[in-house]
Amino acid sequence: MESGLPISRNQGHGVPKDGSWFAQFRNGSNPWMARYVYAVIFLASNLLAWAVRDYGRNAFPEMEKLKNCQGGRGCLGAEGVLRVSLGCFAFFFVMFLSTASTPRMYNCRDSWHSGWWSAKIALWIALTTIAFLVPTFIVQLYGEIAHFGAGVFLLVQLVSVISFITWLNDYCQSDKISEKCRVHVMSLATAAYVICIVGIIMMYIWYAPEPSCLRNIFFITWTLVLIQLMTSVSLHPKVNAGILTPGLMGLYVVFICWCAIRSEPAGENCIRKAEESNRTDWLTIISFVIALLAMVIATFSTGIDSQCFQFRKKEDPAEDAVPYGYGFFHFVFATGAMYFAMLLIGWNTHHTIKKWTIDVGWTSTWVRIVNEWLAVCVYLWMLLAPVVLLKFRQTSEAA
Repeated sequence: MESGLPISRNQGHGVPKDGSWFAQFRNGSNPWMARYVYAVIFLASNLLAWAVRDYGRNAFPEMEKLKNCQGGRGCLGAEGVLRVSLGCFAFFFVMFLSTASTPRMYNCRDSWHSGWWSAKIALWIALTTIAFLVPTFIVQLYGEIAHFGAGVFLLVQLVSVISFITWLNDYCQSDKISEKCRVHVMSLATAAYVICIVGIIMMYIWYAPEPSCLRNIFFITWTLVLIQLMTSVSLHPKVNAGILTPGLMGLYVVFICWCAIRSEPAGENCIRKAEESNRTDWLTIISFVIALLAMVIATFSTGIDSQCFQFRKKEDPAEDAVPYGYGFFHFVFATGAMYFAMLLIGWNTHHTIKKWTIDVGWTSTWVRIVNEWLAVCVYLWMLLAPVVLLKFRQTSEAA
């Protein structure tokens, strides 16, 4: 999450120093601009994977003639998505290996990260093309590994979101602005809880209209219980983490619960929504486009948040230090390539998915639900860890 803290420490890197923005882009001297180009490449891979899945047989008829396509079955549909994902993953993994641990700007690795766009675009196209030439068993193996890689991406994104929420709370409670922000914090926290309650009520109305909808009732009710648990722990005198963080975390878990229930296959009696229709309408298309853009934005924002994964004591960065971790940035995009493949095939390598849909299927639903529960566990541990470690240290000293 682009929280603003990393930017404030490296404000000079985002200011043009040697001419226009285009000149910096051409000369490879602006890493802040480079990240947008990588996001565009990532988005292009997403769109290509979607096109191969939904319109491959009409738009790419020549693929059926390839040796490994088996009449189109091996390069179109779900396997076609995996091949595009494999090419995107290979590109960002190469970038990860070539830019990891870059400490300073104005050296060859920094120049490679921020420039050489013709060569890198050619590399991306070549790796994507090669992915359609590899044997099917390699693609299937990659599909199994992609389940793990997508899980890593979700975990990284989860830690990034919680880190941003914690940073925002600490910033608002700092001595400098705590008095000025008190009203703003209370207003924001109140608004967060109101939205959570409204969201819970609407999910009951939309997705649990009958008492027989036990699964959805359990998902929604348990989400409400988790919000109450996070609030109680945060307000406990020994924790005293305030009311803002559980409110924002409540928004996050309600959103994940909503995404999980929406991932249930269409046609369920407990789902009153437009996806029950067999036709593709404008609402389905808009939902798909928003979901696709949200995935790209989430990958983009998480990729520059390497500071929340630094376990050593943070030191003041040097004047020529890189503005964000290049290796971590490309690692997030590499796992994001696996993640978008799982969304487009419903986390099932043999899943046939409807056009203009994304992240649909029971596997997708349970992945979302487990991610929600994991988010709450990580947040509670971040609250309780200082108290538990302090008590353990006091016990050791007394012994």
